[in-house]
Amino acid sequence: MKPKSKLNRREFVGTAAAAAAFTIVPRHVLGGLNFVAPNDKLNIAYIGCGTQGLREMASLITNPKIQITSVCDPNKFSTNYVDWSLNGIRNSIRRVIDDPSWGEGINGIPGGRDVGQELVEKYYTKQTGKSYKCTSYNDYREQLEKETDIDTVKVMTPDHLHAAVSIDAMKKGKHVVIHKPIANRLHEALLTIDTAKKTGVRTHLLAYSKRSGYGVALDWIKKGVIGNLQEIHNWSNRPVWPQWPANPIEKVDIPKDFDWDLWLGPVPDRPYHPNYTNAVFRGWYDFGGGSIADMGHYSLWPLFLEFGINTAPLSAQAYGTTTCKIENHVSMGERSNVAFPYSCIVKYNFPKQKELPAFKLFWYDGGIKPITPDELDAEDKELPREGMMFVGDKGKILASFHSGNPKLIPESGMKEKLSFAGLEEPGEEKTERNDDMWIDPFLEDKESAGSFLLARPVTETILLGAVALRAGKKIVYDSKNMKITNNEDANKYFFREYRKGWEM
Repeated sequence: MKPKSKLNRREFVGTAAAAAAFTIVPRHVLGGLNFVAPNDKLNIAYIGCGTQGLREMASLITNPKIQITSVCDPNKFSTNYVDWSLNGIRNSIRRVIDDPSWGEGINGIPGGRDVGQELVEKYYTKQTGKSYKCTSYNDYREQLEKETDIDTVKVMTPDHLHAAVSIDAMKKGKHVVIHKPIANRLHEALLTIDTAKKTGVRTHLLAYSKRSGYGVALDWIKKGVIGNLQEIHNWSNRPVWPQWPANPIEKVDIPKDFDWDLWLGPVPDRPYHPNYTNAVFRGWYDFGGGSIADMGHYSLWPLFLEFGINTAPLSAQAYGTTTCKIENHVSMGERSNVAFPYSCIVKYNFPKQKELPAFKLFWYDGGIKPITPDELDAEDKELPREGMMFVGDKGKILASFHSGNPKLIPESGMKEKLSFAGLEEPGEEKTERNDDMWIDPFLEDKESAGSFLLARPVTETILLGAVALRAGKKIVYDSKNMKITNNEDANKYFFREYRKGWEM
């Protein structure tokens, strides 16, 4: 870790600006190609060492512009994690520390702060040839109190802890980079955005990406290729985790070295159960934000920025999968207020934007997607399992959920239609989504392209989906006052009941 200094980075940059003009020496002359001096690196506290945290850590740590100096997780070590493959995390760690035998004796999927600490120490020790020490904590609040030399906090916790960790870090003057969503309660999300504004630290929401395909689609819409935009449809095959209609009732012992109390954070006390933790937390209203908060950020966040959608929807209406139960030989419908449905559709009404007319946005998940358009049906084609479609009164644009340039449908008429509008078929899609998108702005003390300060409209949109599902009817939204105006009872879903000491 770099030695403590009485001046923080911003103060140093400000006082040394004049002198710097006379003392700059090319860094590669001093330390070789790609060398980054220790004092020019971002010192990072890494909070959350589950599977996604470790996967991203194995990639991030190789960036010479950063130094991971501390890790934190309420779980010390266990092998009960859930992931996309049995050996994916293990292989990622093996590659980055250059040890093909790492984890040979581990059964299951490993995770926890001990794994994160070991990865960091072994990587830097191998890189420098000197023993490296990374501090480790189970409570991020203690970490923030003691690790005064950190510049940035990377938040890789479950959704319900995002706001608490981010706000505490920003109040300590730390930059924050966070996995989506900013929070899973709108009150907490807006408080987090407001804290970023008040403290002046730099922030980044990781789902941000710059996609040339969105720019192409917007250009086509503005040139009238599909007429007047009426609807945007976005769909995902998520969830890819089990969903339960009710809280578990069986008693399960808390695993050894797992601090359940810290993992709960602001959520009211309840007995431990593995159905709440690891990769399945997203399915619960208390702990996650559902499929739309998971995958919707990747598609909608860059869309909002590219299309200049800078207002929240005027209303939202949601429909979820229905389930039934049998009690005393009688079958009856059941409604869950604790978990997201297996699948849902959410319809949003947006007002006119600077470059867009008023339009409707539809979200689908759980295998539900729009009915195959006639244009595709005529060519015996179907919509992909994930995607986005722009519907105008004179045509449709089909876009990939992840990457790839948009297409007019039917494709057979695409070239002629573009030519008529004076346009050419787009070249290869370019997608930018890497760590330098936030590392470089943080080092320069500038706002990133994925700053929290830009994220209010997409955050309101995504979190309103959960409110509409729980309300069970159309909700009309007043963004200025964060208020549902046609259903007073639905406003409670913007908040949560807080445990003592975790109030926000």
